[in-house]
Amino acid sequence: MAVTQDKLLLFKSHDCSRGLSDEELTEISDAAELVQYDSDEYLHRSNQPMTSVYFIVHGRFKQAVVDLHGNTILQRYLTRGSQFGALGAAQADPVPVDVVALEPSAALKLDFETTLQFTRKIETFGLNLTQSITNMVRQALLADRKPKQPSLVTVFHESSTSRRLTRNLIGRLLELGESPCVMSDQSNWEEIENVGFHKLPAEGKFLARDDVRRQINLWSDSSRIIMDVDASVDPSVAAMLVEFSEQIVWCTSSNDSETSVGRLNAIEARSPGWRDKINLAWMLDQGEQVAPFAFKLDHLVDRDFKIYSSPLEPGQSPTLLDGFERLVHQLRGVRIGLALGGGGARGMAHLGVLKVLEENGIVVDMIAGTSVGAMTGILYSAGLDAGHLTERFAEDLRPARIFRMLPRGNDWYLMYKYRRNKFNQMLRKYLFDWTLEQLPVPVESVTVDLVLGKPVVRQRGDAVDCILESINLPVISTPICRSGKTLVDGGLVNNIPADELVRRGCNFVIAVSVTAHMAAEFASNRPDTPTDQMKTPSALQTILRSYLVQSVNMNSVGIQPADVVIEPNVSDVELSDFSRTKELAETGKRAAQEAIPKIKSLLAQLDPQLFPNHQPNG
Repeated sequence: MAVTQDKLLLFKSHDCSRGLSDEELTEISDAAELVQYDSDEYLHRSNQPMTSVYFIVHGRFKQAVVDLHGNTILQRYLTRGSQFGALGAAQADPVPVDVVALEPSAALKLDFETTLQFTRKIETFGLNLTQSITNMVRQALLADRKPKQPSLVTVFHESSTSRRLTRNLIGRLLELGESPCVMSDQSNWEEIENVGFHKLPAEGKFLARDDVRRQINLWSDSSRIIMDVDASVDPSVAAMLVEFSEQIVWCTSSNDSETSVGRLNAIEARSPGWRDKINLAWMLDQGEQVAPFAFKLDHLVDRDFKIYSSPLEPGQSPTLLDGFERLVHQLRGVRIGLALGGGGARGMAHLGVLKVLEENGIVVDMIAGTSVGAMTGILYSAGLDAGHLTERFAEDLRPARIFRMLPRGNDWYLMYKYRRNKFNQMLRKYLFDWTLEQLPVPVESVTVDLVLGKPVVRQRGDAVDCILESINLPVISTPICRSGKTLVDGGLVNNIPADELVRRGCNFVIAVSVTAHMAAEFASNRPDTPTDQMKTPSALQTILRSYLVQSVNMNSVGIQPADVVIEPNVSDVELSDFSRTKELAETGKRAAQEAIPKIKSLLAQLDPQLFPNHQPNG
């Protein structure tokens, strides 16, 4: 009887049960077999026939399509609510798909003929299964980026000071129309109106595995279940909660980071596959603009979020306060990426774009930049205000008087900045010795390794070094030789890295191109200039123009998956003319303001509750 009841509760948690009556749910679940899998156990091996349909009700499986040589050519993950086998069982030939459990998992198994009978008998079940197949095909073959929301989330707390985060998350989810339920080990938990609650400890002991699972199944109609626990719980209990959960939020601070390493290592030892669903929430104290450097901890989690709540200081960006909302994005299955392209001084237009996105409440979850896009993106990701950066760049990059007196002085000043290592000195004033991992907004930079002839995408490491590698213009500067690589400007191969953001899981990408437009004039030569009146450009002019031509032609490489492309028209500005920084930022603002209605409309389609399509500011 207990197994039958468990099957019913488990099936009620599956997407294919939507809209079914209690009688229909009972009939299908009675006919199904509950199959449990240990980590690394196969649900199906490639080139074996399929005779059953599996409804995933617990855990995670990796599904991999393999070729004749056993190489993986397509991969996706099956979590609670997914199904496997409805397509494969319909054909007589063996299916070239491996499905293996990444952690202890369970599925309800129906033989194919019985499944067909239920689809004919129960119309709603047939429609649900058809929708499940459609979603699978869309995600696997059409690279669909529809948000996937984790239905069960556990928040671990190293300190009682972070307990407020759980309540804030619940409050935000209620605002978004969700109906969350909570299980907590807090003895003094204050219940929240319209939020189901269940205590995790009972009679001084933590609930047993079956009791936790049964409560989860009883709340199968809830849009979200949140478990709220102290990180000091017994390691076996922590592992159980991680196993049950689709996402983990592990709250820590600079004082607790070493303790977190030990506890997460214990979890990692039980199942290395759990790392990709563990998120770190850094609770930053007063005066901490960036997270502590924590190499060991960084490698135990998939993502991190910096929760900054101190008052902003002059020059700091409001983006510092967006860590909580980025965490909400994660729970809603949304990840907004911003790709900033290369283009020398023209990239100062990025600062205006950043300011407008910020003013319109568009919280960016991740930034990728090439060349000057890496420079502006990394500085902004460090929590520096875009308006403040505009003022600082206008001063820092203004040529000295001697260069202003020279013909083509901007070009010579740019070479001087490179050859005398002045960019390093300038950037250290703002970024000190911070690493990319420590910055409030996740960011990556693109450079090129001339040894292998391939792009190198930096996601960690010294922030200034990452900028210097990405802006390192060939010929004007010498290559940077480091760790077996010879590194130059990333614009050689990927000038606008929107594709990198999609690869990192972004399902909405805004790209900014400052090289979309190029004036048909070079060294005073135009298409209609007579041969005898044409002027021979200098070598330095030619190098900079060649870089611009390459950037224009390379724009299409990485930009293709972008949902919105902002293209400030800065074609009249030379790549070395940083003296026009403020003007360029204003051009960026105007271009971004024109794009805001489209951005908001598309975001509203992605998640109407999270992004109501209201009129843009101003």
